[in-house]
Amino acid sequence: MEYPDYDYLTAILTARVYDVALESPLELATNLSARLGNQVWLKREDLQPVFAFKLRGAYNKMASLSADSLAAGVITASAGNHAQGVALAAQKLGCHATIIMPTPTPQIKVNAVKARGAETILHGDTYDDAYAYALNLAQRTGATYVHPYDDPAVIAGQGTIAMEILRQHSAPIDAIFIPVGGGGLIAGMAVYLKRLKPGIKIIGVEPEDADAMAQSLSVGHRVQLSQVGIFADGVAVKQVGEETFRLAKLYVDEIIRVDNDAICAAIKDVFEDTRSILEPSGALSIAGAKLWCAREQCNNSTVIAVASGANMNFDRLRYVAERAELGERREAVLAVTIPEHPGSFKAFCALLGTRNITEFNYRYADCRAAHVFVGLQVANRQAVTELIELLTAHGLNAIDLTDNEMAKLHVRHLVGGHAPQVEHELLYRFEFPERPGALMQFLNTLSDGWNISLFHYRNHGADYGRVLAGIQVPPDQHNHFLDSLNRLGYPWWDETQNIAYQMFLN
Repeated sequence: MEYPDYDYLTAILTARVYDVALESPLELATNLSARLGNQVWLKREDLQPVFAFKLRGAYNKMASLSADSLAAGVITASAGNHAQGVALAAQKLGCHATIIMPTPTPQIKVNAVKARGAETILHGDTYDDAYAYALNLAQRTGATYVHPYDDPAVIAGQGTIAMEILRQHSAPIDAIFIPVGGGGLIAGMAVYLKRLKPGIKIIGVEPEDADAMAQSLSVGHRVQLSQVGIFADGVAVKQVGEETFRLAKLYVDEIIRVDNDAICAAIKDVFEDTRSILEPSGALSIAGAKLWCAREQCNNSTVIAVASGANMNFDRLRYVAERAELGERREAVLAVTIPEHPGSFKAFCALLGTRNITEFNYRYADCRAAHVFVGLQVANRQAVTELIELLTAHGLNAIDLTDNEMAKLHVRHLVGGHAPQVEHELLYRFEFPERPGALMQFLNTLSDGWNISLFHYRNHGADYGRVLAGIQVPPDQHNHFLDSLNRLGYPWWDETQNIAYQMFLN
């Protein structure tokens, strides 16, 4: 339902958020600003009591309920920051809160909600399952459903962040970057900022694989994505809200998409300036601000990025650290072929000179050549080009794998030589849902006598696992094999012709 007559300006100015929320500081990111040649300010919503902005909207909604409604309790579906916001608001207001969470929700998040006194119910494999169950339960019990984004009171609560920014920074602002999931945060901030400071650009930032708002704005109506990437799980929404979309159409200037490597690089940037670790969705806006500054080639501009949350899963840190240098283009990954004779490896290392090597994998290939998988710290992309030219000039074949997703995710951990006795091997990359039975479903679907000759799985602390599998499929069974893959229902990519596979594993 849309609310065209709702007075958002008054609602934001009178929002009841400060019973639980603090006026978060606006801090200059000194190192990042110097590197970009622009003033980059961080709105530190990661410092809120639940380490994210979500408590603003949740509390403003719940504080507006009647005494009878509060007595009947509230209910919501969430596996993340909104759940904690509702739980804290309920604790403050003395009402019962029931939080429906998908079954695969990490225990640390379940415990955080329980610690606030809320009742948790695990239901379904996905957020959509939990959401449908929560709506049904709210109807049956008379509890009020607190929507995470598509509610005017929630939108107004999030809009108080914009009110604080204008109070904290009276000097001109060129652009404000805001993470976008369902759209509640950007809708609330944009409606306030465009009323008072229409010259400020309002720029939303979404992951490339969860860009429901960008796609919706491009076609003029809300679209529903068939699937979303959930590395930035705080914004992994398949469809934006009706009211948030209406406001975004009116007030948002642009949506920028960023990839996971750029998000990881932004997490590192904020850490270097603040010694705080943002969650992936919390760093989205910083990644977008960096991309925008580079694209616009601006200098001495003032930009503000909302650091929206810091509920980071500890087991994701390995992946973030691994990908941050790639996202900043400060690490290159190369495959280099060197002659297989004494002294060639030493000569290759001499050509690398004093460059800092981040990774080195070497395996004998045959009597004539060896393939080396090497990671190096670099200043920029031009440095990679110059290094490849240097190696080529000395007779070494070098291939840049920095943008090769399979090489970065899997091959770097698998370099171990070729397997000449394996016939008819096909190589496929999959995304498995992180739930019990996912592997058995894979094996049962592909159980028609095809041998699995290679298998590599990595858990990155997300709701899906990345899997690389080699499967021996005779040519006359290829169509049948593809039919089985389509029945499986997991996202997949054919990597059989990938240069990294051909060089290191085939």
